[in-house]
Amino acid sequence: MRQPLVVGNWKMHGNAGGIRSLMAELIEAEGAFSGVEVGVCPPFVFLPMVTELRASSSIRVGAQNVSQHDNGAFTGEVSAAMLAELGAAYVLVGHSERRGFFAESSETVAEKFLAAQAHGLTPVLCLGESLQQRERGETEQTVLAQLDTVLAAAGVEAFANSVLAYEPVWAIGTGKTASPEQAQQVHRILREHIAVRDSAVADALRILYGGSVKDTNARALFSQPDIDGGLVGGASLEAGQFAAICASMEN
Repeated sequence: MRQPLVVGNWKMHGNAGGIRSLMAELIEAEGAFSGVEVGVCPPFVFLPMVTELRASSSIRVGAQNVSQHDNGAFTGEVSAAMLAELGAAYVLVGHSERRGFFAESSETVAEKFLAAQAHGLTPVLCLGESLQQRERGETEQTVLAQLDTVLAAAGVEAFANSVLAYEPVWAIGTGKTASPEQAQQVHRILREHIAVRDSAVADALRILYGGSVKDTNARALFSQPDIDGGLVGGASLEAGQFAAICASMEN
């Protein structure tokens, strides 16, 4: 049985005082979601602090991005080895904001996926379509093309140590959310696509939904058979709401 997973993506938000308060509240609320694996992805500069703050809890820490390079003259980049040394467990790769704002191609995303795994990090591979692509009926071909690029580079076996996150771009930070049925349809397509290559990997693979997840819609989304948790943006910055989202996976 797949253990539920909820990951908070803090994006470029936060300061030292606010993060201390947020982590203290989350740790205090931990008992309400003890059966759920929970992670938070702070900005790079706060990774050491969050790693220290979570030391007495089961909350895990991830990064929002990683370089595809191990080292070298790549000003401003952070390698997977560095993240692992800081205690990161996960790293997001292919988030729509990286693909869109920073022009990361699926080939670059595949390289980052491999770099993360080479240093023991669990990549959370983000896939999703724009509103225009959905309206043209291109959702399936878009997400499978993104997935296939990584499959070709890493092989299906690599997905035994990874997580997928379906994040419809039109639902990120907009207040719009895919209906539970819409989200389930894409999650099922992704799992079946992996199953053609390896059914055991597909059965064990956790696929998260990301896109304006809130405490008011989490339970309906997470009740779908192929949705194993959430990649949560803005709501993860509010301890009470994020704890409620995590707790909704328990029931």
